[in-house]
Amino acid sequence: MYYNIVLFCVRMENVSQALEELLAAARRQNCLTVGVYESAKLMNVDPDNVVLCVLATDEEDENDVALQIHFTLIQAFCCDIDINIVRVSGMRRLAEVLGESLATDSNANDSKDLHCILVTNPQAEHLQLSEVGRYCKESRCRNQWVPCIALQER
Repeated sequence: MYYNIVLFCVRMENVSQALEELLAAARRQNCLTVGVYESAKLMNVDPDNVVLCVLATDEEDENDVALQIHFTLIQAFCCDIDINIVRVSGMRRLAEVLGESLATDSNANDSKDLHCILVTNPQAEHLQLSEVGRYCKESRCRNQWVPCIALQER
């Protein structure tokens, strides 16, 4: 039992790191769409180029009904056209990886909405995309349709 727990923790750390590397590479290659509204627009006009959907929240977002409705609609769309989806916690780390600032009352106009991020056909980092995709597929086999990944502060 202990061995299985250790393997699971190592696996999660590998997937988390692969996701961070994938997002950073996709950002460098201009293969990211950031924001709920922007992501919905892209999926409406060019869904075939989307390879991964990242839905990000922290505890304070869990009670945001409007955000949860957006997530439900985006998840349904992604499932319908076979786009891998992951839920991510650790908004501060996500912002670091993307080189963005988180919205606060004082800088809300200067920051992006990081709650939904789409990765579109990155030319490099296929190993990381494969790792995240494999994790999504394994999760679906365990009836976890939207797996969760916790990004850890560094």
